[in-house]
Amino acid sequence: MDEIDRDARTASVSGDGTAPATNARPTPAQMRYLRLGLRQPGGKLPLFDADGREIDPRTIRSCIERGWAKPWFDNPIRRDWLVCRLTEFGRQVAGS
Repeated sequence: MDEIDRDARTASVSGDGTAPATNARPTPAQMRYLRLGLRQPGGKLPLFDADGREIDPRTIRSCIERGWAKPWFDNPIRRDWLVCRLTEFGRQVAGS
C-alpha cells in the first residue's frame, strides 16, 4: 500500500467541507482511489481495488480530510469500513 505524503496528512478543509484550504495535489494512491468513483453511480468509491485488496483506510481518510470524498452511509455489517462517494470537488480533481 502506498504511503500518504506529509501534505495530505496536514491539509485542512475549508469551512464548507467542499474544497481544501490549500492547493495540494493528490498522491498517486489518492488519485487512483478517486478515479475509481468517476464511473460509478453517485460517485461511489470502492472499498477494494481491482485486485480485491482493501483500499488503505489512510488513503480514504486523507481524501475525506481534503474534501475530495465524503462518507456516504454507515455499513451495518462492517462498521470499520468507510463507505464514501466523490464530492464535486473530488470529481474535478480526479478528472484532471
